[in-house]
Amino acid sequence: MYHVGLDVHSNYITVCILNHEGKLDHRCTLSSLHEVVDLLQRLPTSCQVCFEASTGYGFIFETLLGVAHHVSVAHPGLLRLIYRSKSKNDRADALKLAKLMYIGEVPMVHVPAAQTRAWRELITFRRRVVEKRTRAKNGIRGLLRSVGIKAPPRGQLWTLKGIKWLAELEWDNAMHSLKRDMLIEEIRSLTEQLRRIEKELTAYGDQNAAIGILRSIPGVGIRTAEAVAAFIDDPFRFPNSKKLGAYFGLVPSQDQSGNKNRLGHITREGSATVRHLLTEAVWQATRRSPTIKAYMHRIMRDDPGRRKIAIVATAHYLVRVMWSMLKNQTLWKEKTQQEVSMT
Repeated sequence: MYHVGLDVHSNYITVCILNHEGKLDHRCTLSSLHEVVDLLQRLPTSCQVCFEASTGYGFIFETLLGVAHHVSVAHPGLLRLIYRSKSKNDRADALKLAKLMYIGEVPMVHVPAAQTRAWRELITFRRRVVEKRTRAKNGIRGLLRSVGIKAPPRGQLWTLKGIKWLAELEWDNAMHSLKRDMLIEEIRSLTEQLRRIEKELTAYGDQNAAIGILRSIPGVGIRTAEAVAAFIDDPFRFPNSKKLGAYFGLVPSQDQSGNKNRLGHITREGSATVRHLLTEAVWQATRRSPTIKAYMHRIMRDDPGRRKIAIVATAHYLVRVMWSMLKNQTLWKEKTQQEVSMT
């Protein structure tokens, strides 16, 4: 069995191959993944391959599966912890990956199916489109303030009537008119993009039972449910809820030494889109669910200064409950006051 480490770049791939004794057998730099496949096919025996997760890792993983006995995708952050070296180059990185593969200590990441990866990408892309539209709307409000025009209430300006009012405003300066017109065009274009994205996401979500389970939670809408379902993917890949909280970056950073244990801000690892949607869901859920409201109030301890801490903690609680629901295929059930206090 050969053990192969790949340091993948957009224009070339550095390959390091160890033999069954863990000794260097071959090292080279190839210009494409196709050449790597040809090289692996020419090996006299089967091989295991390891490479670091980066853009396009799913496609590389599936391509190598066709020629390798086993393919491991290494976690970039954990690799830096394992190999702290001031000497870093492509050849050394490929060798390190091959050695980790040889000793069976690769810190692997989960590789979802191609359809799930596309689903995740579209969910993330939707959030970026929403952020672009929000910036355009803020640009409109800033423009109105700069010329002393009072805008309608926040909920009315972006209705058809509000946009019509905005478009018909007469401006003394042609430059202001041009900026207004272009921002309106941008908002309309981005709104149409969102409509198409959400139509596709909804059609796909209608076929996914996990979304129906998560939407049984009061305050959790389709966008939050689909994001959590897509990024959890397989609930059984997490051994416990603590691992899930760490995966979504909702656990505090820790600096422990001796008797001192300092907890800092959350790690913010994983999908920022899921964290954003979870915190939005918390606001809605606390209005609709006595269980979630009681949990948040218990964390706040009647101290308004702990509101942000309570929101993050409740988001952590909510995603752990979601994981449990998906794992056990159960719907949401309100808890009694005593059960909430024990959570």
